[in-house]
Amino acid sequence: MEQRHPSAMSARATTSANPPALAPVPAHKAAHGPSMPPIARGSMVAQPWVGFWRSLWLAATGRSTTTGSPAELAPWELAARSRRRMLLALVALTTAGSTAVLAHAQPQYEHPLLQWVQIGLFALLFAWVSAGCVTAVMGFWVTLRGDRFALSRQSAGQQPLGPQASTAVIMPICNEDVATVFAGLRATCESLATTGALRLFDFYVLSDSADPAVRAAELAAWGRLRDQLQASGARVHYRWRQRRTKRKAGNVADFCRRWGRNHRYMVVMDADSVMSGDCLLTLVRLMEAHPSAGILQTAPQAVGHATVHARAQQFAARVTGRLFTAGMQYWQLGEAHYWGHNAIIRVEPFMKHCALARLPGRGALAGEILSHDFVEAALMRRAGYHVWLVHDLVGSYEQQPPHMLAELQRDRRWCQGNLQNARLIAEPGLHAVHRGMLATGAMAYLSAPLWLLYVALGAALWLVGGNVFFAPDGSLALGVFGLWASTITMLALPRVLGVLAVLMRGEQHYYGGAWKLLQSAVLEAGLSVLQAPLRMVAHSLFVVGALTGWKLEWKSPPREATDVPWREAAQRFAPVGGVVLAIAAALLLVHPPAVVWLLPVGVPLLLAVPFTVLTSRASLGERVRNGGWLLVPEESWSPSVLRQAWAYARLPQTQACPSWTELLRDAGLCALAAAAMGARRTSQGLRGHVRQLRIQQLRATPAAELSAAERMRFLSEPGSLQQLRAASALAAQ
Repeated sequence: MEQRHPSAMSARATTSANPPALAPVPAHKAAHGPSMPPIARGSMVAQPWVGFWRSLWLAATGRSTTTGSPAELAPWELAARSRRRMLLALVALTTAGSTAVLAHAQPQYEHPLLQWVQIGLFALLFAWVSAGCVTAVMGFWVTLRGDRFALSRQSAGQQPLGPQASTAVIMPICNEDVATVFAGLRATCESLATTGALRLFDFYVLSDSADPAVRAAELAAWGRLRDQLQASGARVHYRWRQRRTKRKAGNVADFCRRWGRNHRYMVVMDADSVMSGDCLLTLVRLMEAHPSAGILQTAPQAVGHATVHARAQQFAARVTGRLFTAGMQYWQLGEAHYWGHNAIIRVEPFMKHCALARLPGRGALAGEILSHDFVEAALMRRAGYHVWLVHDLVGSYEQQPPHMLAELQRDRRWCQGNLQNARLIAEPGLHAVHRGMLATGAMAYLSAPLWLLYVALGAALWLVGGNVFFAPDGSLALGVFGLWASTITMLALPRVLGVLAVLMRGEQHYYGGAWKLLQSAVLEAGLSVLQAPLRMVAHSLFVVGALTGWKLEWKSPPREATDVPWREAAQRFAPVGGVVLAIAAALLLVHPPAVVWLLPVGVPLLLAVPFTVLTSRASLGERVRNGGWLLVPEESWSPSVLRQAWAYARLPQTQACPSWTELLRDAGLCALAAAAMGARRTSQGLRGHVRQLRIQQLRATPAAELSAAERMRFLSEPGSLQQLRAASALAAQ
């Protein structure tokens, strides 16, 4: 119940008896009506997790949930099972052979324990590298030969869609670059309008923004977007969530509880996502054609930024990354990844089975689940629905982080989320492949400190046992060199196959020609070699932070490209360079030849500051593009939806952000703020009385300023906002 202050009624009567005249709301802005459709409440209840140790006990005692017998498997499931066995067999064979060679080639050390720890680390890390290489080889095969078991855009058909296929396109945002968000959304809506199927779609912008300036910009951009799309009949809704629980997953769940029952499907987009109308329509048709599908994940193409760092990532994703995507599809089939965006979800089973409970316990790996997507895919599959990766569906786009600092800022959050997810590996009923995904998600970050430990052990063994590259008789230790060569081959082969696939498919003209393609591949590989030690050290620190409870700042990486200042890069990476110099100096004093072991890691770390600054320069990225390097097909032949999104983002009115004073003076913006919150009687009771007292203080002291928290409160309370606007109008007279 809302509390009532004794003097609230008299204060309300005083302020509302003779309200000042306000500028009328423009008719074209008021005509759109409420921000959101009527609420249709639905249930989305999270079931508590069984827990790791209890799950193991249930499995050991035979009381864990099982997932069906082999006789019940569909043809694609039988194919997936044989492919996974082949993957595991190839990884096991290559790892066992390489580990045996290492154990035989190494000299006898005085400290065999260190030696066997290093050999064990080598086996684990080589298996990790080998799994990625084999997956890329599988993807190379699929890229050239196809896969009859995979879910493809070709199976969508052209059947007409009825109103029962109602689809929500939701975009959760939180303190994002407003121009990028609404430019991409406008281009997506207009592209969908050209398909003639706009009637089936509703667009929802779900804001968790905590900055009043950003929220004011969102309101202004939403109002403009509704005006721009009014003729097409597009329905674009905007909601700001007061209680920002569970971050993005909580925002999506909040939408499902309020409006999920209105739609059969929902397409989840990120703030930097752009999707073509044909892509969205094909996703719905695929869902209609495959009733057992719970999630269909597209393979978004990275495009949009001009910095050298982003361009290298875009090129790698387009040439090499698509082999990994096709390879994962090859052995995952209907038990694929969900990456949290640019995917379509069947709403009813998602609401019923994919609510996320808190992880029990205390510490950094307890609490709300951060990386929700892998877990939701596992829960959807446990419920009997399939999760497919449609890797050949075009028209799905996203942006890469513009520079190394932004990438690492994102990875810090992903690291903790993936380590959290490892606690769910033993949950009853999960399919084996999804257990594997939870494990590999954690290993993607745990591998960094393991590599660092492997390098440190190698230097320590060199100190206590001499040069590992030479046998006691002075001859080369060919076995050790062979292992290094095989490891480098495993890392380089996916890049070689990626370039070869482009050439064999005759697509080199999209990359500036065959010669420019080869030059770009070498350039990207060189940049990757320099970046790898930075990521290794940073991810190692992230793992330590996640396991020890180091405070995690939840902040989205910047969507817009900005040059990294030298000072900021030095603050982040100069301490690491200092540690490398200290270690190198110590080794030079104790055993100079051991420094050679550290060179591949140490040199990139010493160059981290200038490397980060230079690769963040958009001007240098433009020069690289003008030279024909690191091109991707979307630049050589840009789809119309991307051209429109880029053009809209550059419009002056798109980039304009109203100040707080401008918002109060603009009747249309105040009306939009009221519409975004819906009907809320917040000008009454104790809360209304407190707001009126504050308004009177501001009227008496015009120079006084509202804090950011107060501005957010007024934006959340339409009645109080109108009273504040009236007081501001009187003060201005």
